[in-house]
Amino acid sequence: MTWARTILIGCGVLALIAYPWVFSSNYASNVGFLVLFAAYLGQTWNIAGGFAGQTSFGHVVFFGTGAYVSTILQATYGVNPWLAWPFAALAGAFVGWLIGVLGYRAGLKGSYFALITLAVAEVGRIVANSVPITKGGLGILLRADPRPSNFQFTDPVWFYYLALALCLSSMLIAWRLKRTRFGARLAAIRENEDAAQALGIDSFREKVKCLALSGGLCGAGGTVYVQKYLYIDPSIAFGVDKSVEMLLVTMIGGAGTVAGPLIGSGVLHLVGEVTRDLGGMLPGIGNAEPLSIIVYGAVLIAIVAWLPDGLIGLFSKRGGKARHA
Repeated sequence: MTWARTILIGCGVLALIAYPWVFSSNYASNVGFLVLFAAYLGQTWNIAGGFAGQTSFGHVVFFGTGAYVSTILQATYGVNPWLAWPFAALAGAFVGWLIGVLGYRAGLKGSYFALITLAVAEVGRIVANSVPITKGGLGILLRADPRPSNFQFTDPVWFYYLALALCLSSMLIAWRLKRTRFGARLAAIRENEDAAQALGIDSFREKVKCLALSGGLCGAGGTVYVQKYLYIDPSIAFGVDKSVEMLLVTMIGGAGTVAGPLIGSGVLHLVGEVTRDLGGMLPGIGNAEPLSIIVYGAVLIAIVAWLPDGLIGLFSKRGGKARHA
């Protein structure tokens, strides 16, 4: 890592730390939380989909599992949410391990594996709607008790810093992953699984480990979401929109890169905020949400068509041209 890159990363981290003090409103803190939290969830998808090439359309199943496990432990059994948090991560990792073992053992790859993850997420939504312990479609509402010991904060800036810590931790995990033998084996599987197996790599074991790691991190994110909003129901926990957002922020920023999900999340939320503001200003548009979806789709098409490596790829190309100039 060059000194210039180190300085740039340090300045970026300092800017993120200073953000709530520069923009001190609750609105700014909440927007910052959403950007960083989406980047964190995108990074959990990136570990499986970007580094290992295991595309998932139903990554939200890990998020929902973690959210429900910690919420049920807290609301039904009186477990402190800080203590329930690791169990949420373990539950997400177990679901990832289970999907990996069953799916890869059956020989599912590519789009077939992606579709099976989507189906599992839908099964999770149906189960959560049906069993009494999740209170069905009514969802579970947590009692407001704004104390740090209860994983609740009166000032939204603390949730912002929690999301920042999660985002930076996930980026550190991704950075470390790229520099380990495990990461090298995943990259080999992503590029050519048959060739990787011919070199002696146990692709089944490595993919299962990767999906369990990704699922565990995503499950931990489910707990943070519930503690922030104090409510969870099947459509939130297992809604396909969460899976789409994880995929979008990663693809826009750059799949298989450390900073891609953070850059993609920032761009995606900036586009969303600008679109909503413009939608409110334009006559005859009562609901700007459909306009936001159209713009999201246009941005994704543009990225796939002209920047298949995401925005990170654009910066890399410019840096390469500058070095050769």
